[in-house]
Amino acid sequence: MTKALRVGIVGTGRWAEQMYLPTLRSHPGVQIAAICGRNRERAEQVARDHDIPRVFTDFRQIIEQGDLHAVLVTTPDDLHHPIVMRALVNGLHVLCEKPLANTAADAREMYEAAKAARVTHMVLFIWRWQPHFQYLKELIDRGYIGRCFHAHFAFLAGYGRGGHYMWRFDPQRGNGILGDLGSHMIDFARWYFGDVAKVSAHLATFVERPGIDGRPQDSANDSAIVTLEFANGTHATIQVSAVAHTGDRWAEQHLALHGDAGTLYLDVSFHGAESGVVIRGAQRNEDRFHTLLVPGCESGPLVGPSIVPGLFVDAIAEGRPAIPDFYDGFKVQEVIDAALQSHRTGRQVSLQHHANR
Repeated sequence: MTKALRVGIVGTGRWAEQMYLPTLRSHPGVQIAAICGRNRERAEQVARDHDIPRVFTDFRQIIEQGDLHAVLVTTPDDLHHPIVMRALVNGLHVLCEKPLANTAADAREMYEAAKAARVTHMVLFIWRWQPHFQYLKELIDRGYIGRCFHAHFAFLAGYGRGGHYMWRFDPQRGNGILGDLGSHMIDFARWYFGDVAKVSAHLATFVERPGIDGRPQDSANDSAIVTLEFANGTHATIQVSAVAHTGDRWAEQHLALHGDAGTLYLDVSFHGAESGVVIRGAQRNEDRFHTLLVPGCESGPLVGPSIVPGLFVDAIAEGRPAIPDFYDGFKVQEVIDAALQSHRTGRQVSLQHHANR
């Protein structure tokens, strides 16, 4: 592209201000042309703080009147489908927050529409771009663990312990912790080991939360355990929680990958400036584990997720696909749907693969 990419943001939440807007403002190939939020006062304040010239309160208007090349969707999950579909009808490139949608049917429609529109489309699975997860992928591809027998993915946090209304636990708006942290872990599992063939799940809600009006209501899951069987035979478990007491850590991640050639462990802790990563590995000819340093990140630092919107912009400018894309979002949502069905029925659910990239 020879001119700046005109980008619009739909959503004015904390994540938009902390991650999307600073990244886009620092990118030399981007002009943030407009922002949209249902609360005009809030949207105008964000626009002033980030030098955004135009403000809208209706996503249809920003898409159709904003003179945009691309739109970034940072809204709650239940709004992704209508906003993205409108953007695609108007030929815009789209970066959408994860999970892509609340159902696999909606996610499939979004993927197929993006493919038909021949635009760049991307889902914000931010953890893929952390150096330590990239390094694990490299080790797996190099054969460090060989054929993977079984794996474990855990993402534990405590932000749901308070018992107040949160839209992520409103069953009309999202799929609970399964859709929030679970979508990241499912994406990892697919990225590392390929297509998922069978899903079993047990979901739980340990903390009661009111509805948005303050009245009692059923709450979506805040704890989930999912077992996966992959097309290649690998077995995996996923554990996610929003009600774990993590002490001085705001969250933690743990991966264990066991294969015929070796084992890899990854432990990530998030607690301020001392957040860090430890990777340990042992191959079958070794009788002890060794700490493995991520090339270029010998001190084990965490890298912020802000790189991802820049990757989306670069993919547009270079005319190449962005990864992970809406196909990945659709495949993750297939697993989420299957997990919800498995919990309801008490049975394992087999997946049929409806789309090809």
